[in-house]
Amino acid sequence: MNAYEEYMKQMAQPMRDELTRAGFEELKTPEEVNYFMQETEGTALVVINSVCGCAAGLARPVAVASLNHTVKPDQFVTVFAGQDKEATAQMREFFGEIPPSSPSMAVLKNGKVVHFIHRHNIENHAPEEILENLLGAYDEHC
Repeated sequence: MNAYEEYMKQMAQPMRDELTRAGFEELKTPEEVNYFMQETEGTALVVINSVCGCAAGLARPVAVASLNHTVKPDQFVTVFAGQDKEATAQMREFFGEIPPSSPSMAVLKNGKVVHFIHRHNIENHAPEEILENLLGAYDEHC
């Protein structure tokens, strides 16, 4: 690993920890993504994490806050765009025609995307608005 990659890994660790401390399972390899997508039944929230400001100030805090809702998915997982590139690319394969977006959040039901929050639905939106969007999906699909 070169010095830049090591630096970025160290910089991203607190961003990873914010979600894993809250109970998200981190999928770091394509194999982990495939296993999760093929073996998981029920509902799940997938967070495509990133180092950008809207991930730090909006996406991650909203994803963590959503865990307090009375209705929520059965599982919570995350992949890190720009860090775990192969795992992120593999997860995006399961999203079909949805264009790549990071950060973003997908609500899955039996492995199929039933609700997707793109970066443009996160960036320049109030946290309360994003949370309302996500919790509405939980209420509808979970």
